[in-house]
Amino acid sequence: MACHGPQGNSQNPEIPSLAAQPQLFIENQLVLIREGMREVPQMKGLLDGMKDPEIVALAAYFAAQKPVAVAAKRDEAMFQRGQALAGKALCGSCHLPDFTGRQQIPRLAGQHESFLLTAMKQFRDKPGPGRDTIMAASLYGLKDQDLADLAHYLAQLR
Repeated sequence: MACHGPQGNSQNPEIPSLAAQPQLFIENQLVLIREGMREVPQMKGLLDGMKDPEIVALAAYFAAQKPVAVAAKRDEAMFQRGQALAGKALCGSCHLPDFTGRQQIPRLAGQHESFLLTAMKQFRDKPGPGRDTIMAASLYGLKDQDLADLAHYLAQLR
């Protein structure tokens, strides 16, 4: 919670909130990180020796938490462009129409805009071990401004 915030609601715009993320998504990510299949330098060593039942309990805790809205000023033009891009790219078909995520697919609604933008750029530009190849393909060809618009739109959702 030192990094991901009280009850999993991150106070740092570069770190994702875990509150209300789907339990299976959290479990999968923690196992990938623990096993060295997904590199998150800040998490290195934190999960060493953690048993599966502890990961399940941790994931259940964060999944049950209520997300706290991130206060950010809406840019109406960016919001509208992001909404149109999300519709065109069919983002809601996997992340659900309200972008709350499901099963192994993360919640995007209400995440920090900066985090979302960084994550999308990583998927587009540097897909690697433990990363979803479908996301890399989905973001292929989108320009930085497109990603900024998507991130702004998603961050505004509650």
